[in-house]
Amino acid sequence: MNYSIALNTILVKEVRRFMRIWPQTLLPPAITTALYFLIFGKLIGDRIGPVNGATYMDYIVPGVILMSVINHSYSNVVSSFYSTKFQHHIEELLVAPVANWVILAGYIGGGIVRGIVVGIVVATISMLFSAITLQHPAIAAAMLVLTATLFSLAGFINAVFADSFDDISIIPNFILTPLSYLGGVFYSVSMLPGYWPMISLGNPILYMVNAFRYGFIGITDIDISLAFGMVSGFIVLLTVFSLFLLHRGTGIKT
Repeated sequence: MNYSIALNTILVKEVRRFMRIWPQTLLPPAITTALYFLIFGKLIGDRIGPVNGATYMDYIVPGVILMSVINHSYSNVVSSFYSTKFQHHIEELLVAPVANWVILAGYIGGGIVRGIVVGIVVATISMLFSAITLQHPAIAAAMLVLTATLFSLAGFINAVFADSFDDISIIPNFILTPLSYLGGVFYSVSMLPGYWPMISLGNPILYMVNAFRYGFIGITDIDISLAFGMVSGFIVLLTVFSLFLLHRGTGIKT
């Protein structure tokens, strides 16, 4: 059976959804990014000085871009799919002759597109503060897409298990945000004292940020191949788990 029409319909719906309300989905990250670069990059960065041979502003730009991608790819899927459940639109998908992988791909695709669009917006804002250039564009682009995919899947799983709108904000507020800020966005792990560098290696976002930073300025605290292998492994794992949840109807079928 040809599922291209169904996939395209879900994907287009998801993209139009966040583009239609762009003042809520695209404008806030632009403003937040400008504040990050102004406060951390300019005011505080001048006092910190170079990090691993790069100016502090150039060092934090890739991390801030990827942090925005993580937050918005995740929030796009978790809010959209939970709204579909809450408003009982999900029944239309369940009774339609549409495979589970098509439903998953449509929602995840919407999250990826939003993550990439937000990443482009944030990168454009960064040009006002930094003259950073891509040294390894293929690595940066690949990690951007993989990261958006991974957190779109995580958002989907959160939406499946969520029973209220409060449930879709717990993980972003209490898990995602702390891990992002502790993921080497604003510092190098080599700057941490004691056992903290080793403890930081348990944070998966650290690997994504460093691989993405390597694509921009050629600087990393971790092995790039390890970062890509880990992210790819998580994507496979969460994809299989998401399809399993759809097959069982967890949080969807009553």
